[in-house]
Amino acid sequence: MNTLLLRKATLSEIPQIWEIIQDAIEQRRLEGSQQWQDGYPNELSITNDINNGYGFVLTENDSIVCYAAIIFDIEPAYEEIEGKWLTNDDYVVVHRVAVSKLAKGKGIATKLFLKIEELAVQQNVYSIKVDTNFDNVPMLKILDKLNYTYCGEVYFRGGARRAYEKKLV
Repeated sequence: MNTLLLRKATLSEIPQIWEIIQDAIEQRRLEGSQQWQDGYPNELSITNDINNGYGFVLTENDSIVCYAAIIFDIEPAYEEIEGKWLTNDDYVVVHRVAVSKLAKGKGIATKLFLKIEELAVQQNVYSIKVDTNFDNVPMLKILDKLNYTYCGEVYFRGGARRAYEKKLV
């Protein structure tokens, strides 16, 4: 039985995480996406995530299959939205999702989002907000499959991003 565990990442895991992120950057490039093609995220982003308690890994039988920043805090870029969020309550933000190429095609990112839903509810937070590039087709498919609602556009580092929210009650 494969056991998937979502837990906080450690600084010693940065080399493994960075490898997964580099694979994801290359995957975006091969798909023709503009996302992550400008030097972000980088190793410093990951170090900061972990130091701030935001860096999480999804492990399968102790090997890292996915990385994400899971932030139980305000995302400043989400304060201004061209559109309207579903809720104005506390929310969890998911950024920098990257799946190991060794785990591709196993629905790992979908399972990650389901684990984040469990984590949010355990912390009495009933909304997940996420944004992605308009051309990140795999992520758009996951958000659609998991019934996220398109809420409008937010702006990150000068670019418009599609913003989604899911209520968990």
